[in-house]
Amino acid sequence: MQTNEKKEFKLIALDMDGTLLNNQQEISKENREAIAKAQEQGVHVVLSTGRSLLTCREYAQSLQLSSYLITVNGSEIWDESGELVERKLIDASSIEKMWNLTQEHKLNFWAVTTDKVWRDEFPEDIASQEWLKFGYDIPDDALREEVLKQIAGISDFEISNSSLTNLEINALGINKAKGIMTVCERLGITMDEVIAMGDSLNDMAMIEAAGCGIAMGNAQEAVKEAADWVTDTNVNNGVAKAISHWVLK
Repeated sequence: MQTNEKKEFKLIALDMDGTLLNNQQEISKENREAIAKAQEQGVHVVLSTGRSLLTCREYAQSLQLSSYLITVNGSEIWDESGELVERKLIDASSIEKMWNLTQEHKLNFWAVTTDKVWRDEFPEDIASQEWLKFGYDIPDDALREEVLKQIAGISDFEISNSSLTNLEINALGINKAKGIMTVCERLGITMDEVIAMGDSLNDMAMIEAAGCGIAMGNAQEAVKEAADWVTDTNVNNGVAKAISHWVLK
């Protein structure tokens, strides 16, 4: 994808973990200032994250963001007034099968419903919940590959990661790029007017679809290869440096 420094970008889509946040889960002063300046220029700044609304809303509020939120890798989209625009669920029977894999292989897992992140516990009545995402953290490469094959046998899913050792499972067709496209339609802008920044495979779709896809200096190699530009790391204000280079007048 060709990028043009003279182009006027109208939306910045930011991943959170490994991108906007440092390793202490904080937003640096430099990143805050760059985001504030971009918003002053009329640029929409959208968090596009694997996190649920429960675990990202405070960050958005602290940045005084006045635009959309794309959460759970695009499974939910929230408008500027906090109203739900779109939600795509995973059926409970598939969740039950993925939960059974955690028991079979003794895996670390997390799962996201519309009102909770489940980590060290799981509901007895799986069908009583509305499920958005299931995730595994599997440091053993061979076991991760085996689990991936078993997941593929359950149903068709959107499978990505947010670190080299995990797997993130969303409903088929759900990813951050699709979420951004929905937001762009509502704002009357095009994907080539978007800058998207991230570090992991769950950011790949939006990095490839955006007018300017930016990988963090700490990004997975595949993400760097797919990006138009590589900025500094998440601990060296890579977001601020990219906004300064591409957006600020």
